[in-house]
Amino acid sequence: MVRIAGVNLPDNKPVFIGLTYILGIGRTSAVEIVKKCDLEGQKRMKELTEQELTKIREVLNEEYIIEGDLRREVAMNIKRLREIRSYRGMRHSRGMPVRGQRTHTNARTRKGRRRSVVGKRK
Repeated sequence: MVRIAGVNLPDNKPVFIGLTYILGIGRTSAVEIVKKCDLEGQKRMKELTEQELTKIREVLNEEYIIEGDLRREVAMNIKRLREIRSYRGMRHSRGMPVRGQRTHTNARTRKGRRRSVVGKRK
């Protein structure tokens, strides 16, 4: 199994698909990385040589923010929003949708399971 940036990448997938298992690398950037490293498009991960893996690691380190650094940066951005008490920061704190989605109905992924309200007695 190939290991890049602390992530085990699947052996049987094409290189550009395998690279998408790294946080911060999507399809477009994976294709760009393959082109920059002069690799064949349909080459499988297990067929890569050590030199090719080294090229990929170098490109990732120089040009992309991935895995731990990316997680840290996102967490720091959210923390900053909370500290300055912005609207978006408050939404993050309360666990509600941040980007303007409706909450009267839906939004269950962010809000969690429904809490039943006990009816009024007569």
